[in-house]
Amino acid sequence: MQNISSVFKLSALAILCMPGAALADDTWQQAPARVSQAIHGGVGLLQTPTSRMAADGDLSLNYTDNEEYRLWSVSIQLFPWMEATARYTDVRNRLYSDSASFSGDQTYKDKGIDVKFRLLQESRYLPEVSLGFKDFGGTGLFESEFLALSKHYGNLDFHLGMGWGYLGTAGNITNPFCEVRDSFCNRPGGFSGSGGKIDYQRFFKGSASVFGGITYQTPWQPLVLKLEYEGNDYTEDFAGVLAQDSRWNIGAAYQWDDFTFDVNYQRGNTLGFGVHYRLNMHEASQIKITPAKLPVTGVKIDSSANINFNQLTHNLYYNAAFLPKSIRMTKDEFILHGQSLNYRDDVELTDRVARVIIAQLPENIKTIRLVEYASHMPQVEKLINVQDFIDVAQNNLFQPDLRSTYVRQQPDAAALELVNLTDDRGFYTGSEIFWVQSFGNPEKFYMYQGGLFLGGGYRFNNQFSMNATAKLTVLENFDSFNFKVDAQESALPRVRTYVREYVTRSKLSVENIYGHWQQEIAPSVFAQAYAGYLETMFAGAGAEFLYRPVDSTLAFGVDLNYVKQRSYENDFGFLDYKTVTGHVNVYWQPEFLKDTLLTFNIGQFLAKDKGVNVDFAKRFDSGIVVGAYAAITDVSSEEYGEGSFTKGFYISLPFDLFSISPAKGRGRIPWVPIGRDGGQPLNRPIKLIDRTESRSPFYD
Repeated sequence: MQNISSVFKLSALAILCMPGAALADDTWQQAPARVSQAIHGGVGLLQTPTSRMAADGDLSLNYTDNEEYRLWSVSIQLFPWMEATARYTDVRNRLYSDSASFSGDQTYKDKGIDVKFRLLQESRYLPEVSLGFKDFGGTGLFESEFLALSKHYGNLDFHLGMGWGYLGTAGNITNPFCEVRDSFCNRPGGFSGSGGKIDYQRFFKGSASVFGGITYQTPWQPLVLKLEYEGNDYTEDFAGVLAQDSRWNIGAAYQWDDFTFDVNYQRGNTLGFGVHYRLNMHEASQIKITPAKLPVTGVKIDSSANINFNQLTHNLYYNAAFLPKSIRMTKDEFILHGQSLNYRDDVELTDRVARVIIAQLPENIKTIRLVEYASHMPQVEKLINVQDFIDVAQNNLFQPDLRSTYVRQQPDAAALELVNLTDDRGFYTGSEIFWVQSFGNPEKFYMYQGGLFLGGGYRFNNQFSMNATAKLTVLENFDSFNFKVDAQESALPRVRTYVREYVTRSKLSVENIYGHWQQEIAPSVFAQAYAGYLETMFAGAGAEFLYRPVDSTLAFGVDLNYVKQRSYENDFGFLDYKTVTGHVNVYWQPEFLKDTLLTFNIGQFLAKDKGVNVDFAKRFDSGIVVGAYAAITDVSSEEYGEGSFTKGFYISLPFDLFSISPAKGRGRIPWVPIGRDGGQPLNRPIKLIDRTESRSPFYD
């Protein structure tokens, strides 16, 4: 109960300042002091969180050092009301394992995940209130739950909170839940060891502590000062019992452009520092050099005049990056079939194509019928009202809205039969960069492999093709691997845990060779079949069906595959293991979660375990997508092994964020905390949900 009176003095000061803020003219409407990242990642003071949130879409990359712990973290403001943080902790006074020969000079590395939810937004009389969970899915080094309140007055921001677990070890206040039920008086267990499981039975149990502090925005705008009282007494730290001469911590944060540098003095005896980089994923952009849009004059060409189709085709390609496949006219319609090459923004693409057409459009044409293709299949038809488009393009309306001038719909099957399209046949080649990374290995903390996928094949027609991809490794330190996982016991077939053997086999290897067939077999129903060497670890045959209406928030599909495990000793051999795997797939963009895609894959995985993989993806205005997934199957955490269940995170980046010209396509940066054999899907070379993206765009 040491210094408990100081805590209540701090609490009283915060409470007394709230009415003062309310009585001052509009003081409560001023923004609070600029938020900054805490030592463990996430908006906070130093060792303690606050209820504050960063700007919507903010991503913060953090590195902090405070003697016993070195921490790397990424904090993302997924929604205005939700913050998520992923963290790696280097415990500098502990080895990687109990075996010195295995650990070498590697210190202990721990993974952790935090989330914080805003329950109440600050108003004139009420503080902002947030509820948070620290390290809830890891080994529990910093596991805690907290309720935090924040209220600002001018350049001062006052914070008060109550914490359980790591934040509450000082026990400077009685756990209020203990007064309700005795089971909350004691917190079961210690560090969970294998990690991965969410220990719900520990939440809000055991000792509790009040913590708080003040943030002061100095007159010098880049500098913020912090004062903090924490509720941890450091007697239960994984690094050992740490000396604490004071529970008061002080710090300063200096902002320079998108970087923040901070320094702090903790526990009355420890100096710490940190470096943080901020990027807003809504605002991220790249300057583009594009051809000027063709003007819309409103002067229509006489219906008896001939269209210059060579000029039209040239302008479609060079001004709108649109490759025509077929052009025809009826009495009152202009019909164009083709493929968009570069513009991922549907409105900008439609604007450019329509301007090119209208520049040569006869006066009798009332509608432009634009049919877009992707992957050699018609995907969406746009009906553009010519007069409405001209009114918007010329700003003849009070609130011009180009999107209101056209309708997106399912391409008309009867109309498609009237179009004489030749098959796109012949050889093709391509290449793309790959990057694989792994954190927290015993040999090195960060391991990587990068290079090129060299692809090619022959297309017999728009439905059938032969495809192959070679993997060329250019940069890597995977040759440092000296531990092979096959020496460990496993209750499951080793469908993924031979990964070290596969990735280190050769600098040049065969990634896949397969035949592929695809077709839209009914309106909005797509089908594909494939057979061959499908991915790095498996070969076989399979089929997929997908129902995806245009601009629908729901899509449904099913896939079924028979596969055999490829050898890791050569490109074309096999191991004995074979299985059937397949899933019912549901894709949902819920209206109550803006710009969010939920994917559910329900069925049998490669290790013959049954369950569901849930994928959460959040898109930001720039096109950046942040996602997380978890597979829950009938495999117990004990059978699964370290990590308890399959899970991972990723960031998907559109290529045009790195290009001065418009570009389609994107790259994916994954982070898999630990990969085992349960809940593992087949990495099919083609997925229909990706091939039909333009029907109801999420990523583009």
